[in-house]
Amino acid sequence: MSKEALTSYPKEKINILFLENISEKAVQLFKQNGYTNVKKLAGALSEDDLIEAIKDVHLIGIRSKTQITPRVLEAANKLQAIGCFCIGVNQVNLKAATKHGVTVFNAPYSNTRSVAELIVGLSIVLIRRIIDKNKSAHEGIWNKDAKGSFELRGKTLGLIGYGNIGSQVSVLAESLGMKVIFFDTETKLPLGNANSVASMEELVANADIVSLHVPETKQTKNLINEAVLAQFKKGAILINYARGEVVDIDALAKALQSGALSGAAIDVFPWEPEKNGDAFTTPLQGLKNVILTPHIGGSTEEAQENIGEDVSSKLLYFLEKGITSGSHTVPAINLPPVDGAHRILHIHDNVPGVLSAINTELSKHEINIVGQYLKTNEEIGYVVLDVDKKLSKQAAELLKNIKHTIKVRILY
Repeated sequence: MSKEALTSYPKEKINILFLENISEKAVQLFKQNGYTNVKKLAGALSEDDLIEAIKDVHLIGIRSKTQITPRVLEAANKLQAIGCFCIGVNQVNLKAATKHGVTVFNAPYSNTRSVAELIVGLSIVLIRRIIDKNKSAHEGIWNKDAKGSFELRGKTLGLIGYGNIGSQVSVLAESLGMKVIFFDTETKLPLGNANSVASMEELVANADIVSLHVPETKQTKNLINEAVLAQFKKGAILINYARGEVVDIDALAKALQSGALSGAAIDVFPWEPEKNGDAFTTPLQGLKNVILTPHIGGSTEEAQENIGEDVSSKLLYFLEKGITSGSHTVPAINLPPVDGAHRILHIHDNVPGVLSAINTELSKHEINIVGQYLKTNEEIGYVVLDVDKKLSKQAAELLKNIKHTIKVRILY
């Protein structure tokens, strides 16, 4: 099959919108594959502006600021897929996206190394109290003093969450001579000599440095609160490069001011500005031995290129092959290529009888099914049909009229 014939819909008519200054790598990949109508904007859009912009858009790429709400999805009359060019997908209303049959992809592993390296670097800066020394030097004050400065070697790093990033931080920290303990709600195989502990309370009571690596959920909101902070080892350090709602910032400020904690590094906040240059305030500003960064944990050029390539590849595989591996909404199917047939994608409500109705209707019109693939989740089903080339348009029209159909697309 020629590259030009990969999709039945002309590539120049497929509208792609990238927001939040997504890596140029993503734009290049689509243009290299023949998609010329790619629009890239530097910032996020408000809900009302996004509702206007998303009309007639087939693919949209976003990062963490853009909110894909039910209202936005209702207005997205042609939207096939959303690419979240970041680790999480909590900025997308997944329930609404599933209802509309919109596939949602992200890049859960692409910036792992960038975050892990930074966590180790922050640990060194904080435990050596470099911030205070740096401030004094900039103010013209010579402050050569070893008091309160320590080596990482021999100290205990406590990881709350032992997923992709947490486990890599574990390996890097251990190579520096640290002891690593971790707590996770799921059973995880430890890497190296890391040890799992039975509770978060046990972890914070024994760790010199605590680093958070958990998602933002109802269960993790204010996970680190006043009561938990009171259980931290005296003089410990807290690092949060996970999610903003996980730490009670006011309680943390009090713990730092009282000396219960000796330092902190915070990259994510309960409230964050919409765009660069906007005013930003937090109770942590001005406190000693505290590093504040503007949500840049995974923001390296290497990570952004990796994310751009990863998410773009997933979007292209879906657009041109119907593959949904890595999807958070439409059931994940990894499909083989097909020759001598046309491929049709059918997304429907997951209710009994839909597959039977599809097969009955096509059989009634003597349309031969060369290949058929089905995957369902609690909400929807995804059927991929390879049918006779001469009858594919007829088959697609028949499938559109099947009860409980959400979306039908002739792929090629």
